[in-house]
Amino acid sequence: MGVVTTMDPESARQPQASQPPQGKLSKSGPVFASGQGTGLRPRGKHYVCGSLAAFTNIIITFPIQKVLFRQQLHGVRVTEAVRQLQHEGLRNLYRGLLPPLLQKTTTVAIMFGLYEDFSRLLLRQARAKGAPELLTRSVAAALAGTAEAALTPFERVQTLLQDHRHNGRFHNTAHAFRTLLRDHGVKECYRGLVPVLLRNGPSNVLFFGLRGPIKQRLPEAHTRTSHMLNDFVCGGLLGAALGIMFYPLNVVKSRAQAQVGGEFVPCLRVLATVWRERGGSVALLFRGATLNYHRSLLSWGIINSTYELLLKVV
Repeated sequence: MGVVTTMDPESARQPQASQPPQGKLSKSGPVFASGQGTGLRPRGKHYVCGSLAAFTNIIITFPIQKVLFRQQLHGVRVTEAVRQLQHEGLRNLYRGLLPPLLQKTTTVAIMFGLYEDFSRLLLRQARAKGAPELLTRSVAAALAGTAEAALTPFERVQTLLQDHRHNGRFHNTAHAFRTLLRDHGVKECYRGLVPVLLRNGPSNVLFFGLRGPIKQRLPEAHTRTSHMLNDFVCGGLLGAALGIMFYPLNVVKSRAQAQVGGEFVPCLRVLATVWRERGGSVALLFRGATLNYHRSLLSWGIINSTYELLLKVV
C-alpha cells in the first residue's frame, strides 16, 4: 500500500500502478481502483459514507445517549437517569432524536469529507514547500473539526429537548428553533460554541492521527468480516479514549446549553460552578463517564466500521 503514515486520507488509500488489482485484499482493507464501477465519485463518496455511518449509529445508540445526557446535566446515577426515562414513557424515549440525527449525519459527513478534501488541497501545497506531512494532515483534521462547529445549533436544541425541565416549553425540534430565534436571536442558538470548538479540533487530530497506526497493530485481516471487526475495534477504542479525555468539556457544554436566555457564561466559570456544586469531586465531575466510555466504544466502532465498509461498496 506504499509508505505508511500516521494519517489515513483517501489519497493514501488510492492504488498506484504497482498495487493490487481492484477487489484484492491488503492488510489495511480491500483496494478499489478510483473511478471504476458504478459508485459515487471518489471525493463525494466520503460525505455520503460518513453520513450513512452516522445515521446507523444514532438510531442504535440514542437511548444510551439520553441516559448519559441526564447524568452529565444533573450528576445523577445511571439508575436514576433510567428511572426518569421510564417515568416519561416510551413515547418520549426518542424525543429529541431529530436534532442529533441531522447534526450527526452532517457533522460526520463533514468530518470525513472535509478531512479528505483539506488533506488533498494542503498536501499539494505542502509537498511543493517540503512541509512535514504529519503536520499538514493534522491541520486538515483540525480545520474539518472547526467546520463541524457550524452545526452547534443542532446540539443546542438536542440539549433542550432532552432536558425534562423543558418538556412543556419546547414541543419539537422546529418549535425549539422558532422559539429561540424569535425570543433570543441567532446568537442563542450558538450557546456552548466555545467548548464545542475546544473539543472538535483536537479530537479530530487525534482520531485521524491514530486510526491508521492502531489498525496496523491489530491482527491481519483476510476477509471482509475481519476487516469490519478491525475497523470497529480501532474506531471504538479511539472514540472511547477521546470521549473520556474530553468529557469535562461535554459537561460544560451540556450545562451551558441547558440555559435559555441570560448571560453567556465563560467556559471556566461554568466549569467552576459545576465543580463547586459537585463538592470539588473529580468522581462526580466525571459522573456518567463510564457510560460515555461504553457508548463511545459502540458509537465510534459502528461509525468507523460502517464508513469503511461503505467506502468499499458505494
